[in-house]
Amino acid sequence: MITISEASIVDYETIQNIAHQTWPIAYGEILSKAQLDYMLDAFYNEEALNDSVANKGHHFILAKEGEQTLGFASYEHYYNQKQQTKIHKIYILPQTQGKGIGKKLIDFIEKIAKENDSNALSLNVNRFNKALHFYRKLGFEIVEEVNIELDHGYLMEDYVLEKPIT
Repeated sequence: MITISEASIVDYETIQNIAHQTWPIAYGEILSKAQLDYMLDAFYNEEALNDSVANKGHHFILAKEGEQTLGFASYEHYYNQKQQTKIHKIYILPQTQGKGIGKKLIDFIEKIAKENDSNALSLNVNRFNKALHFYRKLGFEIVEEVNIELDHGYLMEDYVLEKPIT
């Protein structure tokens, strides 16, 4: 049985390991190896994870089956001072994708968002990421196209997706 639970600082290494297993598959055909390595380090080093929780209000959750962690997500309530919950990260181990784990993570976030008076979920997804179809199937709609500049001339080419909470 899949369970969803809050993550803590002791789970950072597990989160990093899952990110390092999923990113090359999710982005290997989209980003250069140099950009992929840069972004993994920038977003998942211990300092970045601590900062996202301590200073940016992110919450990390884990999807587990028994003692094995199969995936994680992070989210933030009142993103940009709106009544909206932003899903910042959601990654599932490649060998366990397609088993409903991503949906369980999003359902959990949606339930918590509703309890916190959010009227929508939002997330960014790379415009060329195959996960776009997964999000659309769950009711997310494209509301904006953004280009986010990173250091070293790297660029994130994303769609912003939203799903109303009813």
